Amino acid sequence: MELRPMAPRCGVEIAGVSLSTCSDADVAAIKTAIYEHGVAVFRDQAFAPEDHIAFAKRWGGIDLNNYFPLNPRWPEIALVSKAPDQTTNIGGAWHTDHSYDQIPAMGSILVARVLPPAGGDTLFAHMGAAYDDLPDDVKSEIEGLSAFHTADHVYKADGLYAQTDQGKALRGQDLRTGAVHPVVIRHPVTGRRLLYVNGGFTIHFVGQTREESLPLLTKLLESAVGDDNQCRVQWQPGTVAIWDNRTSWHNALNDYHGHAREMHRITLSGEALAA
Repeated sequence: MELRPMAPRCGVEIAGVSLSTCSDADVAAIKTAIYEHGVAVFRDQAFAPEDHIAFAKRWGGIDLNNYFPLNPRWPEIALVSKAPDQTTNIGGAWHTDHSYDQIPAMGSILVARVLPPAGGDTLFAHMGAAYDDLPDDVKSEIEGLSAFHTADHVYKADGLYAQTDQGKALRGQDLRTGAVHPVVIRHPVTGRRLLYVNGGFTIHFVGQTREESLPLLTKLLESAVGDDNQCRVQWQPGTVAIWDNRTSWHNALNDYHGHAREMHRITLSGEALAA
């Protein structure tokens, strides 16, 4: 197994391993790489839906997605898709999945199934590097802070997606979400300090209004996505990406209008976050 950094501070491409047949030692090494680098990319994988599910179970539990369409034969797999006649994609802004849950998902295993002839890349940013880059006065300001996260403004019946051409395919529009998490968390395995806010689901700091929170929140969100803190996944047939939601953000680029794109996603169960 060979690890090739995708960028100086985020992402790793792992070669010389088949995810459908790899050993327990390989899985342990893959987990370590993802916890450290935020996201790992695997090329030329023969990865049927059954393989996808079996590999996900080697991580622990699977969280069924409450919002996206599910594969009718394999409901563990959510369908993240855009049709040729749609203009809105899923995940087209910087975010980390499921931060609105009391126990957020650990990460995801995303498999490319249908790709446009060009475009549709996914950007990732490393939240350990993002925290490290903060000035000392900002680190002091956010020490001990917690923030409120929700997805209601995105997925509810009158939410952002409901107003787009993705709205009819979404499920769970009557669900209500909300969770409070530390703004700075420690990774449960590596112990690294990570910035844990995101533009998609973080609404305000505890004890502050949205308006009072915005100056600092905006500063954190903007500083987290510096060019030297990102990597770019260019999807190809047979590509699988696995990421850690604690360590990374991601952003699915919407630059392939007129073409279909379908990805199969399994969400991996996580654990409570700690400051």
